[in-house]
Amino acid sequence: MTQAPALPRRHLLALAASLPLAGVALAARAQGKPAKVLTTTAQVAELVRAVAGDRAVVENLLGEGIDPHTYKLTRSDVARLMGAEAVFYNGLLLEGKMTDALERVGKTGRPSVAVAEGIGKDSLLTPAGFEGEPDPHVWMDVSLWRRGLEVVRDALSSFRPADAATFKVNADAYAKELERLHGYAADVLASVPQERRVLVTAHDAFNYLGRAYAVEVVGIQGISTESEAGLRRIEELVAMLVDRKVPAVFVETSVTDRNVRALVEGAAARGHKVVIGGSLFSDAMGAPGTYEGSYVGMIDHNVTTIARALGGNAPAGGFQGRLALAR
Repeated sequence: MTQAPALPRRHLLALAASLPLAGVALAARAQGKPAKVLTTTAQVAELVRAVAGDRAVVENLLGEGIDPHTYKLTRSDVARLMGAEAVFYNGLLLEGKMTDALERVGKTGRPSVAVAEGIGKDSLLTPAGFEGEPDPHVWMDVSLWRRGLEVVRDALSSFRPADAATFKVNADAYAKELERLHGYAADVLASVPQERRVLVTAHDAFNYLGRAYAVEVVGIQGISTESEAGLRRIEELVAMLVDRKVPAVFVETSVTDRNVRALVEGAAARGHKVVIGGSLFSDAMGAPGTYEGSYVGMIDHNVTTIARALGGNAPAGGFQGRLALAR
């Protein structure tokens, strides 16, 4: 996907500051029309759609396979921000280069909600190497992302109080599905033999998954895909794979696989066969319209792929029998 030329930061801030004031949103609410909501990531978009139902038209900024850490807003993106009545984004610096403009939207009087930041600091991870910043990948723990659902519900109810009862019903229904998904993830990952429960991926996107489901997580890169993995880091991980006889490593759909394949080659040179266990969804979900393009499908794909590659027991069709793994 070709990205349009990005605007310099000073131009982005100037345009964001010129966004229309809350009167536009208030007029739409008064007329009872569906609100125009813009989200940054597919994970956030799904929460908003699940809660809002037909009371909002939700557009998502970043498409399939787009890395939010490095994405730069274009003129057309800023125009979409200008036309939105409310903006929902992940926050915790996941959106990197977009953060300033997203925060400026809130200063125009319209809702600008950082979903992950509303979950609560006590639940956030700040792993070593993150330079004191919280890990933004909170959706990898389904039970934690359910709390993000509550953040969205409360924000939409404040934005459109007349629809608060509808938002509660919708949120409760989706929460039940997330509860079932969380139970499935816990069960299939618990089936992986303890000594094999090591998840090696391209970057540190799976720390919350590791904490929630008792899996040791090792990322080649740090929190952001902008960081570079050095030769020493690669050598350290190759030694770990060989010593612990880890059978598989994983690539990610939104991150280059170069470093992961270097691990496979390095282990082979030392007499230990490591395979690519599958491609995981980290910062982006699957293609729109597919099962893996939904949040439930994304998590189902990830935990099922991990469990099967590391020697656990998981059906090829996954949580709902809908995974492409079974086709």
